[in-house]
Amino acid sequence: MATVIRLARYGAKKRPYYHVVVTDSRNARNSGAILETVGKYNPMLAKGDEKRVILNIERIKDWMSKGAKPSDRVYKFLANAGLVAAKPIPTQTKKNQPSEKTQQKAKDKADKLAKIAEEKANAEAAAKAAAEAPAETPAEEPAAETVAE
Repeated sequence: MATVIRLARYGAKKRPYYHVVVTDSRNARNSGAILETVGKYNPMLAKGDEKRVILNIERIKDWMSKGAKPSDRVYKFLANAGLVAAKPIPTQTKKNQPSEKTQQKAKDKADKLAKIAEEKANAEAAAKAAAEAPAETPAEEPAAETVAE
C-alpha cells in the first residue's frame, strides 16, 4: 500500500480548515478512509501565528520511516519545521523577457538618451562658465582724455 501524508479539507464554505492525514494514495481527498490524523492547518490565521500549522512530529517521522510520502504542501510544512531539507527554488525560464533584438533597441535608446543628457549638461556648464567669466574680470576703465586747449 502506497501511503501519503496530505491535507484533507474540512470547514465551511470559504472558511477552509485542513487536517494533515496519512492515507492510501488511491483514496479520494475526503473519502474518510484515513489511517491517522497527524496535524492541522488553518490558513485563515496569520502567517506568524503558531497555531496556523500544528504537526505531530513523532508520528510523521514514524510514518515517513515506513515509506509515506508527503504532498508538496505538507513537504513545505515539514521543511519549515526542520524535518526535511527544503526543495530548491527552480530557475525561471527567459520566456518572460523581451527578445534580444528588443533588448538591444532598448539599450541603444538608453545610450542615446544618456549621450543627449551628457551633452546638455556640458552645454549648461559651458554657458554657466561663460556667464561667470565677464563678471570676474575687472571692467576696463576708459582712458582719461586730456583736452588740449
